[in-house]
Amino acid sequence: MTIAERLRELGHDLPAASKPVASYVSTRRAGELLVVSGQVSIAADGSAHAGRLGAELDVAAGRRAAEIATLNLLAQIAAATTGQVENVAAVLRLGVFVAATPDFTEQPQVANGASDLLVAVFGEAGRHARAAVGVASLPRGVAVEVDALLALRSRS
Repeated sequence: MTIAERLRELGHDLPAASKPVASYVSTRRAGELLVVSGQVSIAADGSAHAGRLGAELDVAAGRRAAEIATLNLLAQIAAATTGQVENVAAVLRLGVFVAATPDFTEQPQVANGASDLLVAVFGEAGRHARAAVGVASLPRGVAVEVDALLALRSRS
């Protein structure tokens, strides 16, 4: 099954993988490891899920922003491999950056929007170590950015 097919079963569409907007690459592979650069909460239609948690956004909106950023992350994973779910041996680590007010402390609940989607797509291979960090701002004013480190099966 492809990542796109699994997402469709879950009621999502796989967006096109975005191009880098600065001096970096979207993914980098070293042997069986794949590093995915930060992906932001901009939907396929170009709408940004922007704002800060604890100010303009609540946890539910933050979870949705994390889910959108993770859809973009999945697009990068699919583009860097043959797109098959089984090519991902394990999501090793997920970094979730949440634009928030200084007193907002529910970053883990926001990050669950990303974590839950990865587990839904990859099953046990989607369970991961994670950091959920509050930050003052993110590119283009988005609410959430996610990056990841994955272990892949043999060269795909």
